[in-house]
Amino acid sequence: MRSNPQMEVSLLDEQLKSVKQLFIQGNAETRLEALGYRIGFVLVEKIAKDLPRLITELERMKFLCKEFWTAVFGRQVDNLRTNHQGIYVVQDNKFFILTSFPEGKQYVEESAIYLAFPCGIIRGALYNLGITSLVTSSVENVPAVKFHVHMQQKS
Repeated sequence: MRSNPQMEVSLLDEQLKSVKQLFIQGNAETRLEALGYRIGFVLVEKIAKDLPRLITELERMKFLCKEFWTAVFGRQVDNLRTNHQGIYVVQDNKFFILTSFPEGKQYVEESAIYLAFPCGIIRGALYNLGITSLVTSSVENVPAVKFHVHMQQKS
């Protein structure tokens, strides 16, 4: 099946319009997440281009936690857990964005805005790997972060 370059350009134009619309209408967290999404979408292509095709959902998550995480965030995750029902928890105990924060619980609420961008990166990367998901983050003690990945059911 051959791709239509004109269709690809119009699709890209449409995506750019929706990103611009988010910047105009959305709050800062929404804009950061949308920006992260686009970056994650592109980065995963570059990182995974020489790898064999990832078939299962678990293989894709393992790739995200090892190769992708190392390339983007500088180290592998500390823990990956799943309930085998479409929810994964990715834990990084020294997440680089929060390492400059004082350790403890006093800046937990303020850290949310800083985690919108990486949540978008993860969501965009997974989408390009064929997984539609909702990514949220939680912090109990800075700089440890848990990213909750909820897989969306395919209809």
